[in-house]
Amino acid sequence: MQSITLPRTLVNVMLHHAQLSPASEVCGLIGARHGVPNRCYQVANVAGEPAHLFQMDPRGQIDAMRVMRERGENLFAIYHSHPDSPPVPSETDLKEAGYPDALYLIISLDTKGVLEMRGWRLAPRLEEVALEIA
Repeated sequence: MQSITLPRTLVNVMLHHAQLSPASEVCGLIGARHGVPNRCYQVANVAGEPAHLFQMDPRGQIDAMRVMRERGENLFAIYHSHPDSPPVPSETDLKEAGYPDALYLIISLDTKGVLEMRGWRLAPRLEEVALEIA
C-alpha cells in the first residue's frame, strides 16, 4: 500500500472544517510545493443535497487553483467529508471525480466523537493510500 505523509497542521485544518458543518459535506483542495502538501483551500459546497453530496463552487475552485499557481503549488489532493457514512468513496464520489489522478481524502464524522480520515487513489483502480501524520 502506498503511503502519504501529511503535516499535522494541515490535517487539523481539514478536520476543523468538517466539524464546523457536521450535517453537510465540506470540501476543498490541498496544494503542494515540490510534492509536499502545505496549504488547505476550503471551497464552498454548492450541492443541492449537501448532507450527502459535494459539488465545489466553480468560482471558488477556480480561485483556489489560481492562487495555487501563483504560489508555485500544484494540486495534491481533494478532500471532502461524509457526515454520516464511513470515509470510503461513494458510488457518486467515484462517478463524479473530476480529477481521478489526484489523491482523495475523505473525513468521516460517523465515528462517535472520533474523526476518521482515509486516503484514496481512484485511477487506474480504486486503492487506499496509507496516511501518516507528521
